[in-house]
Amino acid sequence: MSDTRFIILGVGIIFAGIIVLSVFGAQFNEITIQDEFRECYEYHDNAPPTKIDCDIAFQSKLIIFGVVILLIIFGIASLVKGIKGKWDQHVKPEDMVGPSSSFDTHDDPDDSDHDDAK
Repeated sequence: MSDTRFIILGVGIIFAGIIVLSVFGAQFNEITIQDEFRECYEYHDNAPPTKIDCDIAFQSKLIIFGVVILLIIFGIASLVKGIKGKWDQHVKPEDMVGPSSSFDTHDDPDDSDHDDAK
């Protein structure tokens, strides 16, 4: 992959981590506060609260947080790889395009650019 693709991929992965944290992390805010009381409840809109196990809820919170951390770490690694990569100044001579490149330079007398000038 080219270096620009790594940068775009890194930004996308970091953005995905932030989205996952914002979507799934909001439901675990209550668990952190409730964990101190050793009685955790899951609240519903149309039903009374149900008692849940605090340890399982806290483990679920840690799993989501771990996924977010991994996404952000992989995004940062991709950004660093893209930034430290080889850019346009490191193009091989046979891949260069333009004046004095290895591609057809139209220097022969029967080339199309010389025929147009007649």
